[in-house]
Amino acid sequence: MTPPPPPPASGGSTTSDGTDLDGTILDVDVATEMEGSFLEYAYSVIYSRALPDARDGLKPVQRRILFQMSEMGLRPDRGHVKSARVVGDVMGRLHPHGDTAIYDALVRLAQDFTMRVPLVDGHGNFGSLDDGPAAARYTEARMRAAAVAMCEGLDEDVVDFVPNYDNQLTQPEVLPAAYPNLLVNGASGIAVGMATNMAPHNLIEVAAAAKHLLENPEATLDDLMAYVPGPDLPTGGTIVGLDGIRDAYATGRGTFKTRAKVTVEQVGPRKTALVVTELPYLVGPEKVIEKIKDGVQSKKITGISDVTDLTDRKNGLRLVIGIKTGFSPEGVLEQLYRLTPLEDGFGINNVCLVGGQPLTLGLRDLLQVYLDHRISVVTRRSRYRLTRRQERLHLVLGLLIAILDIDEVIQVVRSSDDAAAARTRLIEVFDLSVLQADYILELQLRRLTKFSRIELERERDKLQEEIAELEALLGDPARVRTQVGIELDEVAERFGTPRRTLLTEAKASIAATPAQRRAAASGGPALEIADGPTLVVLSTTGRTVRVEGGEITARSGRRNRHDAILCTVASTVRGELGAITSRGRLVRFSPVDLPSVPANSVQLAAGARIAEYLGLADKKERVLGLVSLTSEEPIALGTASGVVKRVSPGAWPSKPDFEVIALKPGDEVVGVAQGGDSHELVFVTTDAQLLHFAASAVRPQGAAAGGMAGINLSSGAKVLFFGAVDPAAEVVVATISTPAETLAGADPGRAKVSAFSEFPGKGRATGGVRAHTFLKGENSLALAWAGPAPALAVGPDGSLRTLPDAGAKRDASGAPMDAVIGSIGRAL
Repeated sequence: MTPPPPPPASGGSTTSDGTDLDGTILDVDVATEMEGSFLEYAYSVIYSRALPDARDGLKPVQRRILFQMSEMGLRPDRGHVKSARVVGDVMGRLHPHGDTAIYDALVRLAQDFTMRVPLVDGHGNFGSLDDGPAAARYTEARMRAAAVAMCEGLDEDVVDFVPNYDNQLTQPEVLPAAYPNLLVNGASGIAVGMATNMAPHNLIEVAAAAKHLLENPEATLDDLMAYVPGPDLPTGGTIVGLDGIRDAYATGRGTFKTRAKVTVEQVGPRKTALVVTELPYLVGPEKVIEKIKDGVQSKKITGISDVTDLTDRKNGLRLVIGIKTGFSPEGVLEQLYRLTPLEDGFGINNVCLVGGQPLTLGLRDLLQVYLDHRISVVTRRSRYRLTRRQERLHLVLGLLIAILDIDEVIQVVRSSDDAAAARTRLIEVFDLSVLQADYILELQLRRLTKFSRIELERERDKLQEEIAELEALLGDPARVRTQVGIELDEVAERFGTPRRTLLTEAKASIAATPAQRRAAASGGPALEIADGPTLVVLSTTGRTVRVEGGEITARSGRRNRHDAILCTVASTVRGELGAITSRGRLVRFSPVDLPSVPANSVQLAAGARIAEYLGLADKKERVLGLVSLTSEEPIALGTASGVVKRVSPGAWPSKPDFEVIALKPGDEVVGVAQGGDSHELVFVTTDAQLLHFAASAVRPQGAAAGGMAGINLSSGAKVLFFGAVDPAAEVVVATISTPAETLAGADPGRAKVSAFSEFPGKGRATGGVRAHTFLKGENSLALAWAGPAPALAVGPDGSLRTLPDAGAKRDASGAPMDAVIGSIGRAL
């Protein structure tokens, strides 16, 4: 764009109202006057205020701020100064506009949530996405290292300087820009009849793409997008759908959607929440909270109990959105994506100045304009350095001539009438230039030492080498391009950071069915988790999930962590279950908010910790099993002191938790099972005694009863395991012994697995039979388990361990183990 033509001459000077200075009133065509004034204003806004230059990616005010900070010496190794001082210097020397505009631009350059690579190091309150910054008199600023790289080389004639607004000072027309700042940090601005909105990108990716284009001038857009697959926003988030990004890279215009990073977490006892840790670009948490509150009040959004902003400087963004019991977190999240800024659109409009004209550029053109600029910078810098070194070499050679014949030089100078005569005679006698002669006349006596001569000869050789390199560089355009690529690699290594924004292809709505989407749009109950059969699975490591459909189907792949099962209970999604604890309590809960897994891929590693889900306050209280409160089968419990009890099903107390056995002081429950009279109840003690008897031998009692004698214990022994097994199924018994003096978990011990049929049954309240023979130094079992084959063992960290094959005699001593076993359970 060229400046508008000046208004036509009126034959004399006039005032602003069209009156000639001599008092004559001139007629001015309003249309012509308005057209000229508007064009002048539009040109000023477009060129001098709103649009960035494609070479350094900066608007004039930003460029002037960085240049003035460089002139003030506000480098990263210096202290901060008041922002008001920077604003004042910029306004007084370079920028003919108000201090508010300058400070706003300074603030943006310092905000790490706005700039992908911030250029100003701000000290103080520089604002947030929801709040503005403190006044300039309260904040301090200095340059970041990246800003120094943007200005590097200004003293080496790498760019043209132009007069400032009053023609008293000069300022750079463009900064050298060591990296493609326009792509890296993006830009936004509104001019007259046009606007720009450019997304930030990752510096490492952009530098790699620029270098590829430098080395391969015929590279296609697909080639470049292999390096720059999409924007990389300072606040992270997820970009959904890449078609709009490709359009923007091809034509300079396109749109894409960004989504917040949201996870479903268990934030309290039986309380699920959506936790937001990253938001779309330029969206603040207060804006999201306000939209959620408006949606809840208008009943457009359902299923949300509360919203808490836990964001702080230490942990960063953390927005916790509580989900009401019985609502699907995924369905609620879909509502939030549609009705709140958790999903936001970004329209790319790559309008920037190229040669003073506003153009809309794609990715390839943006990179090419920048590379052309850097080639010019490197060429001019090399030419400047070559000139300076040639000038210095010229002086060094003249000084060496003088030192080699210093006596004659002194004689010539002493015999001359004045300095001018001395200069003339030196030029004639030693064949020197005027510059060399003047330099010799200014020579200090301390430079006449032998060491100075050696230094000069070393400097001469170094200068000659550097001149040869610079001449070779300037004489070969390919070497200039190579140098630009090397510098791009260096700046990417210095300032590059890993990608923050995840790129994903567009996918179907989380609310999978059209009915769900329609119901969600109307605020209907379809967002609630539908009731239906489910199977609740509890692992030996305390993690629990609910299985869709109510049964486990064939699994694919190998087993993973937490595959050892403690118990399973059939129920419904909105049914009521009970958890039996080591304190003899039954805690009611509903599985509706448990993590749901497919029937063909039960992943217990993703399950909720049952103690946290139930909200157990005492860390020593353990969940021993889950029971159905609607089943007619009694619940059997065994305690560490050998007491057994079966609790009658039926009318349970309406309390959220209640005692199901009256424990004696110092006693605790060690196992729980739910089954009919046909099951066998099994005790295993620490001194390796196993007793099993028919469940029918124990009369069911009420919840307040204390039970009856189950097994007679020897002195010092206690019950290690209690459970119920179906004698008609294939049942095994696993036991692990450890040395008596070994700390718990320090020695893997010896393990064996025997068939349950190896152990003869005895009556209730007897001592049982030997289940494991101790070797020398052993006197106790560390673990015991009886249940359906095969037995699975896991380590303390949940990883699988290998047990010996089943078939050992009931009183065998077992085989040594390679690793410590934390718990034993059955397979899925």
